[in-house]
Amino acid sequence: MKTNAYQQDRYDHYVVQEAAPLLEWLLSNMKGSKSKIKATLQGRGIKVNGKVVTQFDYQLEPGAKVSVSQTKKNDKFKSRYVKIVYEDRWLVVVEKNPGILSMAAGPRSLNVKSVLDDYFHKSRQSCRAHVVHRLDRDTSGLMIYAKDMETEQILEHNWHDIVYDRRYVAVVSGEMADDEGTVANWLRDNKAYVTYSSPVDNGGKYAVTHFHVLDRTTEHSLVEFQLETGRKNQIRVHTADMGHPVCGDSKYGNGDDPIHRLCLHAYVLCFWHPITRERMEFESPIPSQFRALFK
Repeated sequence: MKTNAYQQDRYDHYVVQEAAPLLEWLLSNMKGSKSKIKATLQGRGIKVNGKVVTQFDYQLEPGAKVSVSQTKKNDKFKSRYVKIVYEDRWLVVVEKNPGILSMAAGPRSLNVKSVLDDYFHKSRQSCRAHVVHRLDRDTSGLMIYAKDMETEQILEHNWHDIVYDRRYVAVVSGEMADDEGTVANWLRDNKAYVTYSSPVDNGGKYAVTHFHVLDRTTEHSLVEFQLETGRKNQIRVHTADMGHPVCGDSKYGNGDDPIHRLCLHAYVLCFWHPITRERMEFESPIPSQFRALFK
């Protein structure tokens, strides 16, 4: 019966002749590009002796049976709000849609952490998703979650050394005059949890945002933001300070809402892997609805 189950899933089967680390063995025995093979491994498409293995340095012994999925997709993970972009045994990089919280805020709130915890449970991984940084509910884009406390602590305590490029793209209201520039001031929350800025130290946190205009019309500008600091609501407050708030922002905006969503997307995330020290670089496409406004 087992063969039939395998056929439905469409795996190719191999028997290992000599000992080797898994990735090395795959590269010398499989057809296909290195990145494709790595993606199959990260997407949980490789089994050794019937068990899913994602460790690239997993040691294969002679006689081991390796099964390689032909579909290469992660069939255990289905969510209309979250997409897994990368996964290994220490962390997972996801792209979230607008409308879902990064973590729980009340017993029944829809959030990425519980979607991932549910997936880990279903795929029999004994880990939980640990929140490292957050995106607002209505912001879309790339995020990292750690799979264990140790990785979470390394990321949290060394965030500024580990993450070397983090960029957002936004549609802002109005035609921006400057092609690029920097906004820097102090941000602090008032009692109603509204973040406000001050040109002088108001006891809040110093925030620095660099911007670069990618496209513009008389009504809107498509702008890339690079964060030097990652403060709460930083881009939303800084764009409002500039007189060009993010479109669709009900809290700091001016009512300009062309596509009925907050037009803010975290689209570049580059960091040193907290454990392997490899360079990890992710870029998610600028949402097509944003681009459509500049056709």
